[in-house]
Amino acid sequence: MTESATKTQLAAADPATLDGFEQLRAMRDGRLPVAPIADTLGFAGFDVPERGTAVFELDPELRHYNPIGSVHGGVFATLLDSACGCAVHSTLAVGEGYTSLDLTVKFLKPVTVDSGRLRAVGTVLQRGRRTALAEAKLYDGRGKLVAYASSSCMIFS
Repeated sequence: MTESATKTQLAAADPATLDGFEQLRAMRDGRLPVAPIADTLGFAGFDVPERGTAVFELDPELRHYNPIGSVHGGVFATLLDSACGCAVHSTLAVGEGYTSLDLTVKFLKPVTVDSGRLRAVGTVLQRGRRTALAEAKLYDGRGKLVAYASSSCMIFS
């Protein structure tokens, strides 16, 4: 590998030189580490197909259950929060950051290990200079909507 190619590869993996979309793509492609929560909950994968959109997947397991015999709402909320937040993250310029201001979750159907792979799709609805509004929808393995969330995020330099 040439010195120029090596410098390009190293720069591509330095999050400080990348915009939010590029950072998330580098995580997806294994050039940057993913957030530790992905390992904690066992995310099956994620994607950022375009700026303003993020997708997270998880295969429900017994370890995700609450005492009433279904996947805990906190697992739903984490998937939805990740999808909303990373959809916003994908719109950030180099040097910008964000933080969630709120997350509102609506649980529509119970989920069990028989529900199939969960897929959370987050989309930015509005991106301003200082705030962004995102939504995420959580689907089961049959494509049925099982939960919905909205989130406001603050953008900062």
